[in-house]
Amino acid sequence: MKKNELENKNGVGGWIRAHLPTKRRLIQLYAALLFNANLKGFGNGYIYLGPLKNICTPGLNCYSCPGASGACPLGSLQNALTGSNKRAPYYVFGIILLYGILLGRWICGFLCPFGLIQDLLHKIKTPKLKKSRFTRVLSYLKYVILGLFVIYLPLVYAFRKNPAVLPAFCKYICPAGTLEGAVGLLSNALNADLLSMLGPLFTWKFVLMVVILVAAVFIYRVFCRFLCPLGALYGLFNKIAICGIKLEKPKCVDCGLCVSKCKMDIRHVGDHECINCGECISVCPTQAITWKGSKFFLPPDEIGETDADRARIEERNARIKKRNRVIGIAVTVALLGLLAGALVYYNVIDKAPVIESTNPEQPDVGNSVGNVCHGAEIPLINAEGSFNVQSNGGKVTVLNFWYLDCQPCKEELPHFNEIAKEYADSVTVIAVCANFDAEFAPDFVAENYGDYSMLFGVDLADEGYYNLLGGKGTYPMTLIIDESGVITAKFYDKVSYEDLKTAIDVALAEE
Repeated sequence: MKKNELENKNGVGGWIRAHLPTKRRLIQLYAALLFNANLKGFGNGYIYLGPLKNICTPGLNCYSCPGASGACPLGSLQNALTGSNKRAPYYVFGIILLYGILLGRWICGFLCPFGLIQDLLHKIKTPKLKKSRFTRVLSYLKYVILGLFVIYLPLVYAFRKNPAVLPAFCKYICPAGTLEGAVGLLSNALNADLLSMLGPLFTWKFVLMVVILVAAVFIYRVFCRFLCPLGALYGLFNKIAICGIKLEKPKCVDCGLCVSKCKMDIRHVGDHECINCGECISVCPTQAITWKGSKFFLPPDEIGETDADRARIEERNARIKKRNRVIGIAVTVALLGLLAGALVYYNVIDKAPVIESTNPEQPDVGNSVGNVCHGAEIPLINAEGSFNVQSNGGKVTVLNFWYLDCQPCKEELPHFNEIAKEYADSVTVIAVCANFDAEFAPDFVAENYGDYSMLFGVDLADEGYYNLLGGKGTYPMTLIIDESGVITAKFYDKVSYEDLKTAIDVALAEE
């Protein structure tokens, strides 16, 4: 019975039953919540940076989303390729290979949070663009994006004279990153200081995101079909993936109902464009389309010629149904337990580094570096030993956190050098490079800043001094620390020479 007929026949009850979420929708909602289980991140404006963030989730889910519990495989792949001149990124390749062999593009249809967003937008009642030869040709654009933005450009930057991290797809295109990461963080009033760092690149990505989201209302899964390089990767495994749908060719009569029913640009069931949503199964007149592995759960067709045969078949079918019911209950309980455990871990058990103020009247600047960083010993570049803030000989310390591909970071470095020269007897200036650039920073510093008066260090703490000292995922950050190890000023943005000098003068006056 069609949805409209069910609604008209049964009134309110029929409307409720007609609008209940399907099993696929429930799985999508479950996956979106599981992969964004760090709900407290939406409240405190921080992203989760604990050990589980090293695990890649299957679908497209931005690393910088406040709720993200894991890493995006696409972003991880780009960052891994950037370091491939040192070592092959076996871990990321292995994870993507494992996901592809196990699930293929079933991930796109069931486990991708951004796919769910597009599905929900497409449900808005408007005229829809039907697929055609043009959309089928356009569907190959995502393979071009995969080759150019995910593989080629990161490798080019990796093998430059001064290597740098360039996750090109994430930086220039990814709408999931803009929506989940940028908008997710900027929508929190606690991150209002980040707004000053926005520029033309964010404007471009925000406009692109809006265009894609609006287009998703009229075009089914516009991003998945035409732009998503992760879907392009998983599509290569569709035929061999353990999960998904399959076509039994002996039963197929080439009626074409499955292809016409599908909203994706497939040529046949289960090809590289198929997201394994399963909607084609119900329209096949010969039941040639089934789920892979379904024979384990469905009793084989068999007709009993005698009463004894029919009784035996009925008893066997009853056992199979009972077994399936038990398996279904066990799987449901296990999945709900996993989700509950993830929510408890990320929001209750896990303790993200939060700086406690030592001065209630100045909650933003009264933080003790010694208490937070256990002495703040920072390995120096081109120098022996480490620098300890607490044993700085009575000097004020300026800590600046930067990384190689951060343009605002590079623009402010000359200010710190001027301060280091002007206050040589009373101030120590250290520019601390992010830990993910630890391999490349020494060569970069030696070539470009060898004659600078300030010191250069590397952020090699277990959890990163940058995070422990209040970093929110956006560089640069600068701290002014007095002789007792108390932070007297913080800058979560590029700082001018005048503001830096004023903050240092205040710290010196308080000694």
